[in-house]
Amino acid sequence: MAVGITITLNKGLYLRDPQETTLGQKIIKEGILLIHEIGFEAFNFKKLAKQMESTEASIYRYFVNKHLLLIYLVAWYWEWVSYLIDIRTLNIESPEKRLQIILETLVFASKDNASTKYVNENILHQLIISEGAKAYHTKEIDKENKEGFFVNYKKLVSKVSEVILEIKPNFPYPRALASNIFEMANNHVYFGEHLPRLTDITIEGEDYSEVEKMIEFFTFSLLNCEGYLNKK
Repeated sequence: MAVGITITLNKGLYLRDPQETTLGQKIIKEGILLIHEIGFEAFNFKKLAKQMESTEASIYRYFVNKHLLLIYLVAWYWEWVSYLIDIRTLNIESPEKRLQIILETLVFASKDNASTKYVNENILHQLIISEGAKAYHTKEIDKENKEGFFVNYKKLVSKVSEVILEIKPNFPYPRALASNIFEMANNHVYFGEHLPRLTDITIEGEDYSEVEKMIEFFTFSLLNCEGYLNKK
């Protein structure tokens, strides 16, 4: 599915919006590829500049540090997932069906390629799985939260929790369930690839169908919708 979208993110994440210039787009494109290749700990702007055949100074005109670049990439991804959910659930009346589409979209969003040439959604998805938690598991989380750096993730969790409450209005933990769905999906892909004794699923290449099946089982079981799973 090729679509043209504009991702709007917190202006505090960048000095200049990289989406607006060719150089900025190259920072995003090559940043995703390099973080995925060598890991966030080993990544720095000096290495990124070398890969881009540019200078560190040019990168610092867009981002203060690599941590904000990571938050930017994570926020971009969650906003992309949110957009996909909106268009894929449009005119779907059944909240159970909408929730099933949401779960599928979460797992397979990287298969829907945008016309955003400077973002490889498949590689970005893999980056989110392996590095995404590092964006907010930091000592600066409270300060950065007050500055609104994680609003895209919060809005997505809120969107899903509203669907959960449509299905079961008295469910006591809609946001906890929504956020756990996202974290569970990413964690168990990671476990399946690297720590298989921590999960019951098997990852074969980029086939995450077992992940989708698992989160559907937990989600619909908690909401007492086992019948919906049986009639799918």
